[in-house]
Amino acid sequence: PTDLSLSQSINQSTMKYIAFLLAAAAVPTLSFTMPGPMRTVSPVSLTTRSPLFMTATAATNSESPNSTDSVLRDIEKQQLQLNKRRDSAIAKLNAAQTSLQALDLKKKDYLNGLQLKESPPGGNFSETTARSAVKALCWRIIAGSVTFITSYQFSKSMRTALTIVGSDFFSKAFTMFIGERLMNKSQAGRKGGADDVKRSLAKALVWRVFAIANTLTMAVFISKDLSMASKIAGSDAIFKTGLMFFYERAWANIRWGKEFEIEFSI
Repeated sequence: PTDLSLSQSINQSTMKYIAFLLAAAAVPTLSFTMPGPMRTVSPVSLTTRSPLFMTATAATNSESPNSTDSVLRDIEKQQLQLNKRRDSAIAKLNAAQTSLQALDLKKKDYLNGLQLKESPPGGNFSETTARSAVKALCWRIIAGSVTFITSYQFSKSMRTALTIVGSDFFSKAFTMFIGERLMNKSQAGRKGGADDVKRSLAKALVWRVFAIANTLTMAVFISKDLSMASKIAGSDAIFKTGLMFFYERAWANIRWGKEFEIEFSI
């Protein structure tokens, strides 16, 4: 009985020792003393980590700088985009403010008694210098071609025809340009933003009177034959009058070179 009791006591002590060891592994710091002659167990610290946990921690720490750089780049990219949007919005705002200021000035002028006067349909207009120059040169090319054909037909001489056309090409072009500038000073016959039919016909007739005199003079001077010069000038008069009328009608429908005018009254 004494041996059995001693054996049971040793087994119980062993079980208690194992239980205390397991508890010490789970508690951060634990110190205990086994009953009887057993030793004091040293404290256990939680700072002791498993190799697997330490490896995972090291991998995470090694990736932290790259992750931080990526985050910073994303933030800077967003800032750059927002700055661009802000600059665009500011530019639009400035443009809107400029338009508002212009409208405010117009409103003040109106309130101060400045009102638009009724204009004719299409508005009055004047022709620019460039338009008059182009009209004169284009007509001179067309009219010169006709003069060359009639001159060659009656003189049977290429040299005579070329001389007649070349002699008055620049003089007639310059004269027509001056005529266009003088006619431009009058608004008579201008309706709907264009020359009407009567104005075009009047311009064709006035120009033809001058052109007949010019062509007849040059033809007589070059050919030394009044009869032939009269035929050249006469054929030009009939054909070119109608041609210039349609030329003027075509230009009446061209808006290029027209400066429309708005009249004011206070």
